[in-house]
Parts: sequence; C-alpha cells; structure tokens
Amino acid sequence: MKDLDWDTPIDHAAFSSTFAVGGIPVTRTKFWKTLSADTQWQVARRTAALMLSTFLHGEQGALMTASQLVAAVPHMDGKFYASTQTLDEARHVEVFAAYVRKLDEVYPITKGLRTILDAILSADNWKMKAVGMNVVLEGLALYSFRDMRNQTEEPLLKKLLTYVARDEARHTGYGIKYLSHVVPTLDEAEKAEIEDFAFEAARQLIDQRTGNSMRGDMLRLWGEAGVDPGEAISALMKERELIQESIRERGGSMGPVHGFVVPTLASIGLYSDRIRGHFKEMWGANMGSARAELMAREDAILPKDLGEWVDEGYETL
Repeated sequence: MKDLDWDTPIDHAAFSSTFAVGGIPVTRTKFWKTLSADTQWQVARRTAALMLSTFLHGEQGALMTASQLVAAVPHMDGKFYASTQTLDEARHVEVFAAYVRKLDEVYPITKGLRTILDAILSADNWKMKAVGMNVVLEGLALYSFRDMRNQTEEPLLKKLLTYVARDEARHTGYGIKYLSHVVPTLDEAEKAEIEDFAFEAARQLIDQRTGNSMRGDMLRLWGEAGVDPGEAISALMKERELIQESIRERGGSMGPVHGFVVPTLASIGLYSDRIRGHFKEMWGANMGSARAELMAREDAILPKDLGEWVDEGYETL
C-alpha cells in the first residue's frame, strides 16, 4: 500500500482510451469512438470494476488457500514459502479493494470463481490445493494482470498491476519448481485425479457451457452506463478484422488458459494426451473445430524467467 500514491486521482482520459475487455482492445474501434467521453468513462470504470473485483475475490481465495498450505504441505521449505505467500495475498486483497473503490464498488464474486475456490479450499489432498491455486488460479491471475497492465495507460493501475504481477510471478515460479519434484513421485491414478482437478478448475471459468461467463454481467453494466448491449455487440462484430489486427499487433492473444495454464501443466507433468483431448474438446465446443485443431497443435511456451516476462516493457516504476 505504501508504495502507491493513493491520493493520485484516476486519470479518466487515460483509463477510457486504453480500456480492454478480456484482452480485446475495444477502445480502438469506431463504435467506441462514437460514444461520448462521459459514456466511455462510465462503461470503462464499471466493467473494469467488475474485472478487478474478480481479481480481488481470487486473491482472497489465494490468501485462504496459502494459509491452509502452511499446515498441509509436508516439507518445511514449502511451509515457509506458503507463509510468505499468505502475507503477499493479504496485501493484494488490500490494494485491489482500494483501487476498485476509487472506480465504483466491489462487485460480488462470480459463480465460476466461487465454484473453483470452494473446490480448492475443501480438497483433502494438499497437492490438489497446490495445483489448483499455484498453477491454475495463480497462472490465470498472472497472465491477466500482465495483460491488463500492458494495455492500460492509467498510471496508478499500471503501477499496481506491476507490483502484484511480480509477486504472482514468484508464487507461480515456486509452485512450478516445487510441484515439478512432487508430480513424478505420484502413481498414475493420483496423477490422473489431479489432472482432472486442474482441468475442471480451468473449465469452470472459460467453458461457455458452464453458464459461468462474465459476459452477461458485463453487458448489464454497459446497459446501466447508457449503452444498448445488443447494439454494442452488433457493432463490435462488424469490426472483427480491426480488433483481430489490433491483437496481432501486440503479439497475438491465446488467453490465459491456453497461453499460460496449459504450458505450466505440461512443464510439471500434468498434461497427458488424455487431458490434451479434454482441452481440445472444450476449445472445439467454444471456438469451433478449426480453432481447436490449431490450439491443440500449437502449444504456448512457458517463459523461462517469469520475473523478466512480467517486466517486459515496464522495467522501472
């Protein structure tokens, strides 16, 4: 908290001009530019508050899980690290809550995230807790924090996300190192059980068939800000080529699951051909068979140094 100047007002113009929805640069579209400056700000702040509230609730779950792992993991170095992570997560909860309140209000936890957190917190197997938190949720968070940081030009948010992402890079890096030693000791039955647990955690957030998508909540907020949701979707669909080109200009976007969680699972030995098939089926159901084939063939590569990866383009504060 002390490293951030909370007296700094949010830069409305910078925030509204660099706002994105799940990595999609809507502010570059002609549709966005037809909206008044006030409407842009109202849409941006409400939707960002929803997204950042989700981050906040995820950090609360990470705080509770890390505290459980202090007692649950059998190795002292694991206990020591889980204790330091608990402190980090408490700090993250505090800063996200403070920033969201500068924007709007803290929104309730989404159904999908609650389902995942309940499963992780109630798991009897500490290895499931560690994979669910340090690989799936921390991986989703790290990718999303970095992606939002790279897109926004709002100074306070940019700095906040950089600090938090640096912590998450350490957590994820330690989780990968620790679990890379643990997974090879498991028998095939337990390994398959943990693979299924990790897949289901990812599926709950991104598989549209679960009914847990944030899209409905987001469109409701757009309506409250004075933008007709149907007209907005129709207008944005007409600008798909512009949006896709904008995404390609910044290196493409595979999303946090395909771009980060999957290669992390593969790196620790929890991405068998069976689980690859499960992901491929999910990609197909949500994005079509052609996209699923491409994603199944072209696995993302996990960065060798997560700290350097986080700081790319923003090395100094």
